[in-house]
Amino acid sequence: MLQYKDCVGQDIYELAGKLFPIHRSLTGEGVRQTLEEINSYLGKDMKFDIHEVPSGAQAFDWTVPKEWKIREAYIEDEVGNHIIDIKENNLYVMGYSTPVDMWVSLEELKEHIFVQDDQPDAIPYVTSYYKERYGFCMSKNQLDALPDGKYHMYIDSELFDGSLTYADAIFKGETDEEILLTSYICHPSMANNECSGPALLTALMQYVGSLEHRRYTYRFLLNPETIGSLVYLSKNYKHLQEKLVAGIVLSCVGDDRDYSIIESKYADTIAEKALKNILNSRGKHSVYSFLKRGSDERQYNAPGIDLPVVGFCRSKYGEYPEYHTSLDNMGLISPSGFQGSYEVMTQWIQAMEYNKKYKVTVLGEPQLGKRGLYPTISRKDMYGNILAMRDLIAYADGKNDLVDISNIIHVPVTELIPIVDKLKNGGLLEGC
Repeated sequence: MLQYKDCVGQDIYELAGKLFPIHRSLTGEGVRQTLEEINSYLGKDMKFDIHEVPSGAQAFDWTVPKEWKIREAYIEDEVGNHIIDIKENNLYVMGYSTPVDMWVSLEELKEHIFVQDDQPDAIPYVTSYYKERYGFCMSKNQLDALPDGKYHMYIDSELFDGSLTYADAIFKGETDEEILLTSYICHPSMANNECSGPALLTALMQYVGSLEHRRYTYRFLLNPETIGSLVYLSKNYKHLQEKLVAGIVLSCVGDDRDYSIIESKYADTIAEKALKNILNSRGKHSVYSFLKRGSDERQYNAPGIDLPVVGFCRSKYGEYPEYHTSLDNMGLISPSGFQGSYEVMTQWIQAMEYNKKYKVTVLGEPQLGKRGLYPTISRKDMYGNILAMRDLIAYADGKNDLVDISNIIHVPVTELIPIVDKLKNGGLLEGC
């Protein structure tokens, strides 16, 4: 049976902490710095391959935008006090802002400030990727406290023909059938919405790399959300349509709240069937239909692409109050939150590795006792210990895969995996 580390949550949390301060956007040095940090964490024996795609390149109906570089951004008052400064919080500037160097009145300043009215203490996250403009963000309380006067808006930035950056890594398995695990690297300092997915993905990459045997080939992908996945699919979708068995987009996986699934378009893939089985065994969780999609599962399920990919979160993006604000900080995520997500995902990988149709190798009910699989003394209080084994055998008729059997006999697939190993070692079970 495959195993997972029981203390990895702290390691993942610390990696997320290293990623948190980096000022990321769709393109630029923040993305590259993030990938360099992750590769440094992975060490010499394992790394992501980093790719650059030039501005103006086509990705289906989309075009790779210009690269954005931000050097400095602040608002100061008439005596030189910086009211806000991205050196303190990189959410203070609207993503992809064009340069500005202008003194304005308070009334004019407010035309370029974004606040979150229903959360007066929070700085909102705002971007303008595909229309050139400039702007700042601050808390409503900050803005309301500003006195009349003149204010200096200053943004030192540029948009230029550069490139979009993404990274992937492939671990070959015994077959060329693939499993995809992916997350995104395009948001600035938001811990759950941005840093948790790449940090968990990195730990899962280490886990898969440590496996002595892999049935599947695993593809790990980090890219800017939406445009990055479109770029990647434009280069790889035909291969993925032929080889991909299941995929999961990781997002908002670091908090201690509910687990969540975002289903595929028709909710009919082995990816969600196995994930639901795992989460059913862990208790309360939320299932969202594809109509509630919002991350890169959109692109993988798009017409003509139609890949078996679902989303996995703890608190689903857009459903928790701190989402896309400065309240999504390192205090929102935790080692225990990461530990739970890591266990769910490694159990999902175990389920995928073992999931196939099985068939008993003998006719009739097999004699378990002579193979050391049944107690030699029969008592009613021992019956439950072997019931799962007997039920698995009963449905191992070549018609049901392991997740199907798990759902039929109401025993979590993770508990059936060691039974499968025992039966195979005893010569009683074979994969169809």
